[in-house]
Amino acid sequence: MLRRSSFIALFGILLLITAACSNKKSVNPLANVGSKQPDKVLFDKAMDAMKHNRFDVARMTLQTLINTYPDSEFIARAKLAVGDSWYAEGGTASLAQAEQEYHDFETFFPNMPEAAEAQLKIANIQYQQMEKSDRDYTHAKRAEDEYRNLIMQYPDNPKLVKEGKRRLLEVQEVLADREFNIGKFYSLRQSYPASIARLQTLVEKYPLYSRADEALFFLGQDYEGQIAQLRARPVCKAFNTPPGCVGGETTKAKIIDEWTKQATAAYSQIITRYPLMERGDDAKKRLAALHQPIPRPTKAAVAQNRAEEDSRREANTLDRLMGVVKKGPDVAQASKVGEPTLVDPTPVSANQLAGETMRRALGAPAGEHGVSLETVKSGAPGPNEPAPRSDAPPPPTSADPFARPAASTVDPNELKPTAPDPNELKPSGPPDPNELKPSADIQSAASNAAVPPPVQVNEIQSGPSPSDPNAAVSSSSSSSLASDQDVSSSKKKKKTGLKKIISF
Repeated sequence: MLRRSSFIALFGILLLITAACSNKKSVNPLANVGSKQPDKVLFDKAMDAMKHNRFDVARMTLQTLINTYPDSEFIARAKLAVGDSWYAEGGTASLAQAEQEYHDFETFFPNMPEAAEAQLKIANIQYQQMEKSDRDYTHAKRAEDEYRNLIMQYPDNPKLVKEGKRRLLEVQEVLADREFNIGKFYSLRQSYPASIARLQTLVEKYPLYSRADEALFFLGQDYEGQIAQLRARPVCKAFNTPPGCVGGETTKAKIIDEWTKQATAAYSQIITRYPLMERGDDAKKRLAALHQPIPRPTKAAVAQNRAEEDSRREANTLDRLMGVVKKGPDVAQASKVGEPTLVDPTPVSANQLAGETMRRALGAPAGEHGVSLETVKSGAPGPNEPAPRSDAPPPPTSADPFARPAASTVDPNELKPTAPDPNELKPSGPPDPNELKPSADIQSAASNAAVPPPVQVNEIQSGPSPSDPNAAVSSSSSSSLASDQDVSSSKKKKKTGLKKIISF
């Protein structure tokens, strides 16, 4: 009997120890998943409901946990899980609610590692709702802003930053394609200033766009189209000026020269920045037609463009068929290498381009509008004279517009020339007989000297001229320039690959 009672007592002690251990509060909820804390029980119940797609039950349980145990260590995870439940449920309204929950999480817990994850999911919500480039671009623009916030606010999370950059490149591909289609639309309708504004902004903002060479080629064509329109316009005369004329042959020539430089810059950028893309040969032909030098790309530019082109994925037949049905855009052509643009450059406007071209043609410095104000001063009325009325007739003008005013109306503040300084040094005496002057023989020889012909722009020189100040720079940098064989071989490989895909 005594033995049985001692056994029962020992068993009771073991039960008390077990119960005490099971009711001990866990510092880290992930370390003791078998904890019987009520907040932990509620959290596990909510996670089980989410696993079985009972999102309303999960949210109700999580909200009970947040309201009942405000000091629980599960509060942060519960708040994030509420957003995850809306995110997993899907739908436009659910995604909007999930975005709001993630924003609240970033507001209340900005220093937690999960804050970067919440920001990434906010950007992914906008990414999932993107439409094609010819449709509404609201979600694409918001996705670009959210991915930029992720990259700039959480740089110490390399895994999520890498994912954000990859998605940002795809979003910018869609936005760039939209700008390209608008610029092409204006170009085909000969609205060249509007097309130039769109395409110039495109190439500056999205240099990794898959059709950047096409955009630059249309940009050069726009400037050439403006040149053709300007040459067809008559020159303004002093009287009977027809509408749409241009003022003066000199101004017309300067504007044409300015637009030629802009077209040359666009074509040259295709060759130097995108040497392996399709429009490289067309750009060389246009530069030759404009009698402009044809640049050579560097080896680094060729390697960079080759890496960009190799990273793009060619769309197969299934992708094209699905692209007709699905709502979202096709981002297969987006580059997988390179850094996306994080700060937007200053947008270019058509009016600004037209005004800048006119100021350069007239010789004004860039950025100055050349507006001057003329102030007309009138004499102040006397002490016993009434104030002048607005409907009073103007004072009679003198027959001589350059006549000096009467002595009574002379301005007392008028500047008057001073008397000559008696100590001023003046030349006196006959000229110096020893002064050196050019002789008649030298002057006649200089006038009869043959003027050398101008150097051809596209002429292949045998070597650097010793009088050329840039000869040393050209000779030193020639080793870094890519040869025509490098560019042509890379293009040949690319075209062969395209033929294989098409034949397949």
